[in-house]
Amino acid sequence: MAIKANALGVFLVLLVLAGCGQRDFSAPRHLDDACALAAERPRYMMAMRAAERRWGVPVPVQMAIIHAESRFIGDARTPFRWSAGVIPMGRQSSAFGYGQALDRTWEEYQQETGNRRARRDRIRDATDFIGWYSQKSRERNGIALTDARNLYLAYHEGHAGFARQSYNAKPWLLGVADRVANRADMYEQQLRNCRRR
Repeated sequence: MAIKANALGVFLVLLVLAGCGQRDFSAPRHLDDACALAAERPRYMMAMRAAERRWGVPVPVQMAIIHAESRFIGDARTPFRWSAGVIPMGRQSSAFGYGQALDRTWEEYQQETGNRRARRDRIRDATDFIGWYSQKSRERNGIALTDARNLYLAYHEGHAGFARQSYNAKPWLLGVADRVANRADMYEQQLRNCRRR
């Protein structure tokens, strides 16, 4: 009986310790209210402000891109592809995390910034990545850092794809980019008024 009690005690301790290491990747409750989002997840705002200071990309633009890419779900992945509706063929792409960064682009970011320990499921690294990528979009394609629509198109299509205007063959993507721009404007207005509430 004592052995069973000890084994149960050890199991419970291990269960608690495993739970302590878990991170919450769930979306915030209020995705349409920047002030409520900031209050619920203050570390998100700290990360976005740090990226804004470093790269010049406004917080509302970062928020709108993250919303479009993952809805603020830290461990978001693309869906599986299926053959004949039953055989899994792997994920649609290597996109992962808050910013849905692809493996190769993430590795380029790590190399250029020297941030080898950066993780796509860590908000401060994801916002820094978005800032870095947006700065590249400004350098390579002349996109203003306040232009959420075109920054998103370059983010989605890549710098070369944006230069070729590949997005024009994707009406659905143009719709998403318009929504990103509208959401960035909405977040900007909300953030300006947060202190008045």
